[in-house]
Amino acid sequence: MGDSSQKAPAIVILGKGALNTARRIQQLYPDALIHGLVGRVAGADRSYSEFGATLRQLYQHDTPIIALCAAGIVIRTLAPVLLEKGAEPPVLAVAEDGSAVVPLLGGLGGVNVMAREIASGLETTPAITTSGELRFGTCLLNPPSGYALGDLELGKRFVSDLLSGERVRIEGEAPWLAQAQLPEDDRAELAIRVGYAEREPSANELLIYPRNVLVAVDAKVDNVADAVKAALHESRIALQSLACLLVSEHDMANPALHAAAETLNVPLRFTAAGSPGDMAQQVLPQLLSPITPIEGIAIVVAPQPLDIEQIGHGRGRLAVIGLGPGAAEFMIPAVKAELVRANDVLGYETYVRMAGPFRADQVLHCTDNREEMQRARHAFELAAQGRSVVVVSSGDPGVFAMAAAVLEALHESDNPLWHSVDLEILPGVSASLATAAQAGAPLGHDFCVMSLSDNLKPWDVIEKRLDLACQADLALAFYNPISRSRPWQLGRALEIVRQHRTPETPVTLGRDIGRPGQTLQVVTLGELTPEQVDMRTMVLIGSSLTTTFPRVGGGQWVYTPRWYGAKPLR
Repeated sequence: MGDSSQKAPAIVILGKGALNTARRIQQLYPDALIHGLVGRVAGADRSYSEFGATLRQLYQHDTPIIALCAAGIVIRTLAPVLLEKGAEPPVLAVAEDGSAVVPLLGGLGGVNVMAREIASGLETTPAITTSGELRFGTCLLNPPSGYALGDLELGKRFVSDLLSGERVRIEGEAPWLAQAQLPEDDRAELAIRVGYAEREPSANELLIYPRNVLVAVDAKVDNVADAVKAALHESRIALQSLACLLVSEHDMANPALHAAAETLNVPLRFTAAGSPGDMAQQVLPQLLSPITPIEGIAIVVAPQPLDIEQIGHGRGRLAVIGLGPGAAEFMIPAVKAELVRANDVLGYETYVRMAGPFRADQVLHCTDNREEMQRARHAFELAAQGRSVVVVSSGDPGVFAMAAAVLEALHESDNPLWHSVDLEILPGVSASLATAAQAGAPLGHDFCVMSLSDNLKPWDVIEKRLDLACQADLALAFYNPISRSRPWQLGRALEIVRQHRTPETPVTLGRDIGRPGQTLQVVTLGELTPEQVDMRTMVLIGSSLTTTFPRVGGGQWVYTPRWYGAKPLR
């Protein structure tokens, strides 16, 4: 339902009493995710801890919002970030029991269409207050996907004249207006004109442009945005009908082309290299030969609005993300947004499942935890096809995780399409930092992070580094401390540590921190045995200054002071 070009809405609820209504709305928008407040809503697709921050973030990311709460709460929450009308996503308030549907923002973004869809699904009446929609059953200033309004201010005056009793004639193909209750008259002075021809705006005309024009561009053209405008003007084609720019896929990372597309406010699409005319015919072979009003530019006009997703492909994106220790509230917002936009999600199956739930159209590629390089290469192959790809790591992707493998795969590759992919590494809360936070601040001064796995580095290197770190009196964080295939290494590592630390040195053991069933234990180095540790345990060993003191309610606080040596004078 709704505009196919629009993002899937977010359904935001505050209490479990709204969950049934949210599920009913979700049936209307299968790609929508239900966001529930932590501690109050079980069974939501996403959890959040702060209502205001969540709503504002969704709004600023142009995500349609369906908030199941009082309209006043939504208005007060979004007031600090409201944009100019015409540049905002649809925002609706829906009663928890589904008895009321109130469109609040996004009149030019289809909010009233959504209000009617939701109200129909909930078997109620939407509280639409827009005069034009109430009278004519459609918003003339918000054409459907594939069409663009000529001039908003002139359009407002035009609709005002219609509401005051003027009649109107329709010129051009406007199939969506066939269902509207417009006061039509073939001799009317007011006219709705639908077409791609360049026209001077007029007070008695509502100009609506089909986005049916493709412009293929050679990357060598100077000042691409200005050149495209000049070519369209020379061809008497309205800029508003421009649907996309098409360029060679070898220029996917060209910043000038991306800047031009942003200036023209159209998508940038890519196809196999060739002349502009050849590229245009590759993606639209059924159309007549393109016109070339300016060297390096070819223009194609289609009979109907263009389906952008069917034209070549977009620039592929590869994001390497860190989920943090596991709990949703420890995942940074940028990571959550990346998971929502992804076409493909790759990773060790345990971590991929932690990242869900996923939409039905998202493809999951779950692999064994020892297949990092194959996974990285597969991710680039998918992204080079124009897909949005996420590679999942737990904790931080740069700490013994997938970021290094992805960069290694790219470094070894001479495929220009791989190097043109939009690559981004997004951080996460590492297991060592999550465990330290639970215990207090055992890593509060200089520390060393080490993996005790000798799968990718020799054990003698591990021993040497560990001995030097202990000599330097650094606090230590051990990843991959022990496994069934490596049962003895932790015992040997502790022998080295005990050569430099007293038996009273505090040791923090965090198992599955941030996940269900997490445990935290503080012992001394003298008490610690390998049997207390498994592969899912983070081991933090203090420096000579790390200390503990009782925690109210049981347990101990652990911290390493900020000072070293003699305590500084206050």
